[in-house]
Amino acid sequence: MRYRLTFMAGLGVGYVLGARAGHERYEQMKKAAREFAQNPAVRNAAESAALSGREMAGKALHVVSDKVGDRMPDAVAERVRSLRERRQGGEDDWGTSNT
Repeated sequence: MRYRLTFMAGLGVGYVLGARAGHERYEQMKKAAREFAQNPAVRNAAESAALSGREMAGKALHVVSDKVGDRMPDAVAERVRSLRERRQGGEDDWGTSNT
């Protein structure tokens, strides 16, 4: 699915860059892309994907830190601890909620 979306996005960008239809057609395509991005179904899918990515990253963080554990340099271990503490606060690095 991801590869299909990437291909479609590349196809769209290639068309926009290669089109000779002029500014009016460009504006039509820009409006269609904006409407697509504001579609509730698309937004829900994007939020769901972001949430899944955050969950997987959190699991990977715990698995790696548990396996590597004491073999990490102190600076890295401190960074992992601070990330764990920050994650428990419910916000990510950008200050947004993980919901």
